[in-house]
Amino acid sequence: MKYNNGFYIAGFLTLLLLLLLILFKPFVIVNAGERGVVMNFGQVQPKVLGEGIHAIFPILNTVQKLSVRVQKQQIPGEAASKDLQDVFTDVALNWHLMPQEANLAFQEIGNEREIIDRILNPAVEEVLKAVMARYTAEEIITKRGEVKAGVDELLKERLANYHIDVDDISLVSVHFSQRFSEAVEAKQIAEQEAKRAEFFALKAEKEAQAQVNRAKGQAESQRLIRESLTPELLQKQAIEKWDGKFPTVLGGSGALPFFNIDTTKSSLTSPTVGGG
Repeated sequence: MKYNNGFYIAGFLTLLLLLLLILFKPFVIVNAGERGVVMNFGQVQPKVLGEGIHAIFPILNTVQKLSVRVQKQQIPGEAASKDLQDVFTDVALNWHLMPQEANLAFQEIGNEREIIDRILNPAVEEVLKAVMARYTAEEIITKRGEVKAGVDELLKERLANYHIDVDDISLVSVHFSQRFSEAVEAKQIAEQEAKRAEFFALKAEKEAQAQVNRAKGQAESQRLIRESLTPELLQKQAIEKWDGKFPTVLGGSGALPFFNIDTTKSSLTSPTVGGG
C-alpha cells in the first residue's frame, strides 16, 4: 500500500514539474536566421543568443527574437534634381540587422516593424533627395549607374549607425513629371529631325561634289584627247576607215581625187584634186 502511495506521489510531482516547465519555460529556442535579445525584467542584456536552445530563468528572463536574414523593402521616394525637376523613384532595398548588434537595434529602435517605419523609410527618402540634387534630370538618366552607387554608399553609411547593413539597392523605376517627359520627347524628336535634315544636306553636298568631279574628269579626258589628236593621226584614222572606193560624184573637171602617201614620213597628206 505504501508502495502505491509513493508511486502516486512521484507521478504527481513529475506531472507538477512538467506543468511548471510548460508554464514558466526555462528554455528558449532561437530558430535559424534569428537572434535572441535577452532582457532581465525588461532591461536589455549585452548577451545576444545565437541559433539553438538556451536555458533561461523563468520570470527573471524574457527573450525577444529578431530576424537577421536579408529582407526586401520596396520604398517610393520623391526628390528634386539639380535643375529643379521632380524625380519619382521606387527603391528596392535589401537589408538585414547586424547579428552581433541585434540587442542594440532592439534597445534603441524596437522591433522590425518599427525599424522599417522609423529608420529605413525616412533614411531612403533623405538619401534620395541628397543624391538626386547633385545631378540634372538628364544626368539622372544617362548616369544611372553613378546615381545608384551614390545612393548605395550614402545609405550604407547612414544605416550603419542604426545597426543595419545594406546588402543591395536597386532603382527600380525612375520617372519624371508628365510635363517634363513631354518636353524631353519633343526635344528628342527635334534632334532626330535636325539629324535627318543634316544627313540629307550632307548627302546632297556629296552628290553635287561627285557631279563636279565627274565633270572635271570628263573635261580632263577631252583635253587629253584633243592634245593627242595630231593632224597625222587624224589622217591615219581616215585612211584606216576608208573602204577603198572612190566617190561616185566627180568634180566639174572630171578628175579623180587621190591621196598623196609620203612613205618617208609614214604619214598621210590631205587628198588633192588633179587638173585635166
